[in-house]
Amino acid sequence: MDIQSPIPQQCKAGVVSNNGTDYQLTVEDVPVPSPGPDQLLIKMNVTGLCYSDIHYMLEDLPLPRMGDYGVRSPGHEGAGVVVAVGSGVIGWKVGDRAGIAPTWDTCMSCDLCSSDMECHCPHAVPTGLKVPGTYQQYIVSPARYTTLIPNGVDDFSAGPIMCSGSTMFRALRESNLRAGQWVVIMGAGGGVGHMGVQIAKSMGLRVIGVDTGEDKEVLCLELGCEAFVDHLKSTNLSQDVRDIADGKGAHGVLVTASSAAAYRVAPRMLRIGGIVVCVGMPTSGTAFAGDDPMYLILNNLKVVGSLTGSRQDTAGALSLAARGLLKPMYESFGIQELPEAVSRLRQGKVRGRCVVDFKV
Repeated sequence: MDIQSPIPQQCKAGVVSNNGTDYQLTVEDVPVPSPGPDQLLIKMNVTGLCYSDIHYMLEDLPLPRMGDYGVRSPGHEGAGVVVAVGSGVIGWKVGDRAGIAPTWDTCMSCDLCSSDMECHCPHAVPTGLKVPGTYQQYIVSPARYTTLIPNGVDDFSAGPIMCSGSTMFRALRESNLRAGQWVVIMGAGGGVGHMGVQIAKSMGLRVIGVDTGEDKEVLCLELGCEAFVDHLKSTNLSQDVRDIADGKGAHGVLVTASSAAAYRVAPRMLRIGGIVVCVGMPTSGTAFAGDDPMYLILNNLKVVGSLTGSRQDTAGALSLAARGLLKPMYESFGIQELPEAVSRLRQGKVRGRCVVDFKV
């Protein structure tokens, strides 16, 4: 096994207990794992925070429970460096920069894996749910499913791109929108949405941001939105959007917000032939996507779901970042501030993404 020394016996990690509505998140010392065959040991430099982490701790989605797998540290978007290489690993060496994505591994042999939909593989292993995630400074990762971070993309950008950037890259591909068309991003000032604004702009789309607050309006317009609608100030959100989009409505709406209201209004923003792409994850049973069937039929509307990006989507998003076309906006926290950062994310008090720096 190729090892960079010294590797400590213990490391800092965000550890969850009492999973559910009253979960507790603390920073503790945990054992450093050793890489098995075909695995890498990665020292995380940063981890991004995603609301899905909170869902994992709340256990309010129709997913397996962390505790069923003995997992105590969530997190599924991070960037670091390889510090040890297990037996049988090809193509990686100590010192390589590595990114961790929401999917930790898949079977790599089923039809879904072969068709660029590997996150839906029935044998997929979600990072931070079935295996320890990026809230832990040292983690193991299968070499075949670890992402090499390209030069020109710093860790603070690469970490969030591994999830939110890749997710929005995929969602925009799922939309099949073309340059010159109108796209609405609901939650455009958030950690996922603001990356979608930049990716959509790089595709030549005309972007309308929907969010609330002057700070998010400034951010969205700086990033390339042609217009911004504050949903708390608007008295007729769907009509305001339709008026901006040539009076006909948008060609596509990407819902990155997780509220019932966002999903309810999305179809009414569309022109004939438009599409709603569901990205934001509401608590189970609290929101519904779609509309009256006759409204969908008469307007030829489509509603699709989009989970996370494939390895190809992640590579595409990182390529945009390397070319200066995608730059995550973030607030940085030290590792001891991790519980505070998660609390702020849960309360919706974050502009852009939260990124935790393990070195601070």
